[in-house]
Amino acid sequence: MIKAPTARLDRLLANLGYGTRREVQGLIGAGRVLLDGKTLRDIGQRLPVTADLAQRMTVRGAPLDPPSPLTLIIHKPLGVVCSHREAGRSLYELLPDRWRARDPVLSTIGRLDADTSGLLLITDDGGLLHRVISPRNHVAKRYHVTLDRPLEGGEAALFAAGTLVLEGDTAPLAPARLEPLAATTAYLTITEGRYHQVRRMFAAVGNHVTGLHRDRMGGLDLPGDLTPGAFRISTESEIAALFAGK
Repeated sequence: MIKAPTARLDRLLANLGYGTRREVQGLIGAGRVLLDGKTLRDIGQRLPVTADLAQRMTVRGAPLDPPSPLTLIIHKPLGVVCSHREAGRSLYELLPDRWRARDPVLSTIGRLDADTSGLLLITDDGGLLHRVISPRNHVAKRYHVTLDRPLEGGEAALFAAGTLVLEGDTAPLAPARLEPLAATTAYLTITEGRYHQVRRMFAAVGNHVTGLHRDRMGGLDLPGDLTPGAFRISTESEIAALFAGK
């Protein structure tokens, strides 16, 4: 049986963003932290960080935030950016304020630009992040693409050939799958994540992307109950689906 890791109570709460060590010590001293209905007073008490801790502990009368590792599925809306360094409204502003102070930090698994919506994962699990973005794992990403002009008919064969070299690049793209849906709409599935790759692929064939939405990563579809801007904690089966392509 694997023994659960333990953490000091004050450090656990500080790492979850409830405040500085001094602030959470005051919170504990005020009797605002309960475990199984009993008030915790010892700031140095070591607690097993088990999967059910968020259901057993309350802080200020509310359930404890999920401890690390935490992975979220979010429906990224248009008009928000995925980096703290980019200008504009940040994706992280959609999360509870204290979640932005967690340690380890929450980071997006890959990025979608401000003009792209859809499925995005946010995690503090560095191992998972690297598994998903590693080229060795070939986690496919599917996009619903809306174009300015009708498809001409030869794009699917070109994208699948693995010979297309984008402007400014030296290496050809990995084969990609294009599934036309109508004259100006299609699904495009890629396994790489080059800068603005989908937009640049269509620019290379003389077209322009007017709408871009990611609806699938690996075998994980964007949940139908997530409206733009909404998020929830992922399940183990959803994480496994990332590595089971359809």
